Amino acid sequence: MEKSLSAMFDALPALLAGALITIQLTAAAVAFGSVGGIFLGVARLSKIAPIRWLAKAYIEFFRGTPLLVQLFIIYFGIPSLLRSTGLAGFSFGQWGAAVLGLSLNSAAYLAEIVRGGIQSVENGQREASESLGLDSNQTLFYVIFPQALRRMIPPLGNEFVVLLKDTSLVAFIGYQELLRQGQLIIARNFLPFQIYFVVALIYLAMTLLASQVFSWLERKMDPAK
Repeated sequence: MEKSLSAMFDALPALLAGALITIQLTAAAVAFGSVGGIFLGVARLSKIAPIRWLAKAYIEFFRGTPLLVQLFIIYFGIPSLLRSTGLAGFSFGQWGAAVLGLSLNSAAYLAEIVRGGIQSVENGQREASESLGLDSNQTLFYVIFPQALRRMIPPLGNEFVVLLKDTSLVAFIGYQELLRQGQLIIARNFLPFQIYFVVALIYLAMTLLASQVFSWLERKMDPAK
């Protein structure tokens, strides 16, 4: 028992360093994924059919295939394909592949959140904006989107928590975030239960904190309060 506790405390600095990398990775993926998600969500509502179809095809692909497979395609598949065409030495690197894979996947889910949020705003808001002389783009970004954003906070919080946990999958391409740090420690001390338990507790702490932050944002942006 004493040995187990000692090993858990000894592992904490490396695991917390891995947790910091996990947070950085999540933040980068959320930033890039949000930009992509907004454009895709708006594209899904476009009156131009080919744009709608392309956006839908992207969303269906990334939502319909496992994130781990997407990471393998980006990290192993694309460089291998490019090498076969003569572009030897090309690689995204572990950080680049991790951020790209998580961002592309997150954008697909965020796009549906954005689309649903925009569609939840009453048509009367659009009609009132047009009667004031605003064009469709001005109506979208100055009237519809601010109202939709308040309604998107809960699903955005859920997506952030899911993405935070999904970062553990980048351990399979060797990137040393929280889970990978735990695996490396276990390879040295052969105490899988103790180390994975600490890893789980750290993930739990991060997800609970993220949930609290989004709950606070939801209350803050509620016009009724």
